[in-house]
Amino acid sequence: MAVSVDTVYKTVLLILNKEQRGYLTPDEFNKTAAQVQLEIFNEYFEDLNQQIRVPGNDSEYSDRIKNLEEKIAIFQEEADCIYVTDHFEVDIPFTTPRPELYKLGTVIYDTVKEVQYVQPNELLEINLSPLTKPTVYWPIYTYKNFKIKVYPTDITDRISCTYVRKPYNPIWNFTVTPPNFQYVFDSFNSVNFDLHPTEQTNIIIRILLYSGVIIKDPQIIQAASQQIQAENINSKS
Repeated sequence: MAVSVDTVYKTVLLILNKEQRGYLTPDEFNKTAAQVQLEIFNEYFEDLNQQIRVPGNDSEYSDRIKNLEEKIAIFQEEADCIYVTDHFEVDIPFTTPRPELYKLGTVIYDTVKEVQYVQPNELLEINLSPLTKPTVYWPIYTYKNFKIKVYPTDITDRISCTYVRKPYNPIWNFTVTPPNFQYVFDSFNSVNFDLHPTEQTNIIIRILLYSGVIIKDPQIIQAASQQIQAENINSKS
C-alpha cells in the first residue's frame, strides 16, 4: 500500500492555509514531493549502514535493520542481463512508468552461481595467478557506468541480476471544472508516493519545510526543521 499523494497534498494545504500562510500550487507540490521522496529514499542506505554497526534487538516490529530492509524491499527487482559488445547491461522492462536502476545488487550466472564483484584494479593481480584466475565455476565481474563486465570473457549469456530501482515520482494530477475553475483531483492520471506507508508523516513534514521556503514563511521552516531534527536524532539513537 502506497502513501496517497492526494492525502499528503490536502494535508499540506490544510496546514498552510489554517492561518492563511500561503498556497502551494500542484506544480510546486509535485516538484517538492519528488525531491522529498528521493531524499528519504537515499537516506535508507546510509541509515542501514549505521544500524548494522550497532546491536539489534529481537523485537518483531521494532528491529530497525529489519524495518529499513522492509522499506528498501519495495524497490528491489530482478532482471536478465543482455550482452552488448564486451559487457552486460541490465535488461530493464519497458513498462509505464519504467524502472530506473539505482543500485546493482547480486549478479548471477546460470541462475544458481553468484558472480563475485572485484575492483577493476584487482583484475591484473587476479589473472596472474592460476589459483585466482576466474573460471565458469568461479566467475567475477567489474561494474562501472552501468556496464557489467564478466570474466572469463567467454561468458556471453545466462547472466541475470538483482537491483534496486529509483522510486517513481509522485504526481498530483487534476482537472479544472467550472464555474469556479477549481482543481479537482484526477486519481487516474496521478501517481502515489512510492515509499512505505509508515513514511507519510515524514513526507508531510519535509514538504512543509520546502513549502515554508516557497511561501517565505520562517515559522513553517523553523517548525518543520525542528521536527525533522528530532526524528533524525530519535532514529539514530
